[in-house]
Amino acid sequence: MIKKQNKTANNTPKLSDDYCLQPYLTKIDDRYRHFLWVENRLTESKKNLETFASGHEFFGLHKNKTGWIFTEWAPNATAIFLIGDFSNWEKDDKFLLNKIDDSGIWQIKLPANTLKHGDLYRLKMCWDGGEEDRIPAYARRVVQDEQTKIFTAQVWNPKHPYKWKFPKYKRPAEAPLIYEAHVGMAQEKHGVGTYTEFKNNVLPGIIDAGYNTLQLMAIMEHPYYGSFGYHVSNFFAASSRFGTPEEFKELIDAAHEAGLAVIMDLVHSHAVKNEIEGLSKFDGTYHQYFHEGPRGSHDAWDSKCFDYGKPEVLHFLLSNCRFWLDEYKLDGFRFDGITSMMYHHHGLGSGFDSYEKYFDGSVDDDALAYLSLANKLIHSVRPGAITIAEDVSGMPGLAAPLKDH
Repeated sequence: MIKKQNKTANNTPKLSDDYCLQPYLTKIDDRYRHFLWVENRLTESKKNLETFASGHEFFGLHKNKTGWIFTEWAPNATAIFLIGDFSNWEKDDKFLLNKIDDSGIWQIKLPANTLKHGDLYRLKMCWDGGEEDRIPAYARRVVQDEQTKIFTAQVWNPKHPYKWKFPKYKRPAEAPLIYEAHVGMAQEKHGVGTYTEFKNNVLPGIIDAGYNTLQLMAIMEHPYYGSFGYHVSNFFAASSRFGTPEEFKELIDAAHEAGLAVIMDLVHSHAVKNEIEGLSKFDGTYHQYFHEGPRGSHDAWDSKCFDYGKPEVLHFLLSNCRFWLDEYKLDGFRFDGITSMMYHHHGLGSGFDSYEKYFDGSVDDDALAYLSLANKLIHSVRPGAITIAEDVSGMPGLAAPLKDH
């Protein structure tokens, strides 16, 4: 049980200091215990959260000393083919993945000369009763054909990978003064702006204005530009609309050189319904990453809702948090739309006009546990990171340290 204390060590009020929360302290304690249970379930008390959240190092397409290795999780699949420029976009047994365990993990190893930088590829996902093209869940580069508007994964293995100038940058100690921007829409020109144009034309003004933190919208790849980046299809791919991964890294490096921290909007509250580009019906089922039945759809947003109770989904999302920190040296995240995550009713139709609304059974404890896990992971990987929760419900204690629960 939570024991009432007046102040924490840094003189911050505790949840138990709010007399209106007194009737709900047991429920708050239960949520904390659920978080501990989920964490222990994921790590099995044998590894830490950082080690668990390393799916991006295993899944997807990787090149090693012997060649290429590609791995995907698709438990309902009966066969998976890698298709692309190298196979004339046809199913070829030379590119048939092998099922390596009972959990639905598939893998293929290929000689180094099979794929080259810039090749386009997809998966031909087969299941009982059907087969369709899919973009790999961990694809790091996704591009759109200008003529057909179709999205496809792209092999990204440049001869000269980007070399960070400030790989060990630490954000300013003072409170963040944030400039929020959309790379594509921040320019004065007509059309979609680029990472390089933002670095050259917009960043200097942000620096001159005295900001110390840059918050970027719409970085995760999304099929509909008008969504402002909030209907994500490819969670590990920096949007190719704005340029290459190297150009995005160059923008982050330039901000770091000027003393600015860089954070991005992280959309883990839902996902686009698109099936070829996104995760919906990825392996022939609608419940691989999302809730089964009506709960898996967000009618107001026309999108899919993650099942935060599945370890495989938590593995995907937590690895996604770590990926952006590891690969792009980001300094934190603004978690978008978490009100929708935290409540079974998505925050719709509730005025949140009393504390009872936060403890009436409408809260998704699994989603709340995921947010706590993500916050712990991020600060473990990047001490001093910024994490912002975009919540419009006013959930009591949402930003309180775990030790104060």
